[in-house]
Amino acid sequence: MGKIVLDHVSYIYNAGTPFEKKALDDVSLSIKANCITGVIGHTGSGKSTMMMLLNGLSAPTSGKILLDGYNINATLKEILPEWLKLPEYANMRKSTAKKEIKAELLKRKKTLCFRVGLVMQYPEYQLFEETVYKDIAYGPKNMGLSDEEIKERVYEAIRFSGLDQSVLQKSPFDLSGGQKRRVAIAGVIAMRPEVLVLDEPAAGLDPRGREQILEEVRNYQKATGSTVIMVSHSMEDMAEYCQNMIVLAHSELIAQGSTQEVFSNVSLLEGTGLDIPQITQLIQCLKARGMDLPDDIYTVDRAAQLLKDLYRKNKGTI
Repeated sequence: MGKIVLDHVSYIYNAGTPFEKKALDDVSLSIKANCITGVIGHTGSGKSTMMMLLNGLSAPTSGKILLDGYNINATLKEILPEWLKLPEYANMRKSTAKKEIKAELLKRKKTLCFRVGLVMQYPEYQLFEETVYKDIAYGPKNMGLSDEEIKERVYEAIRFSGLDQSVLQKSPFDLSGGQKRRVAIAGVIAMRPEVLVLDEPAAGLDPRGREQILEEVRNYQKATGSTVIMVSHSMEDMAEYCQNMIVLAHSELIAQGSTQEVFSNVSLLEGTGLDIPQITQLIQCLKARGMDLPDDIYTVDRAAQLLKDLYRKNKGTI
């Protein structure tokens, strides 16, 4: 569960006015379920707009977004003819069936934010409750869960976010920037979304804070098997934590594939003004000096292991 498909999606801000701007232009792509997919591109390429559409905060100007085959922005007029043919509605009076279908459609739209959790850039600015516990519990409470279920989810989310339970009774505004970021992410995780959308989750953090946040995201994905979609300007982060990549430029889809496939296409990335990971640049420099090295080296750990193996193989002659 958690597969997302964009089918010829376009989005225009201020459509029909002198200030209209196309943020996405006829984008079609498929996001695999149960893994981490990275979205890269320069500022203004359409990344944040796409994240917003995935959560249903806005509907595409044209095109469809499908979550496990269901159009998340479907209208009653669009779905009624097909749904009336379904066994559960086929034997009802048409007026009754229409009423039931409308209720089901509204229910699906209401629960979409629980199925697709969105963590916006600098989410700590979204904190508002008196205590960390209440802030994390806000989403589960709106899902109609019991107090016991809410408590279970709060403690589960705080564990995934890497925070100690001692912060739960503190004011979120007494925490450090990195702790606030974790609390904000925990508030979304507590709803147990099938899809977790993260817009620059490590933006503004120091290197250690970045690594901790992203490791927690990776551990969360592995533990839950959920679909994670992550935006970042850091090619190093994308290479380290993502299995698949989406490249946007000038509101259009430029490339999609595995991390290896995308970062192997150096000319494409350079053509859009994006850098390859620094460690990949180092490997290419070594290759230019005559070393026989593979192209698909994107992380420091893999490069270090490769160079160690080469050193042993050549008995310290390199």
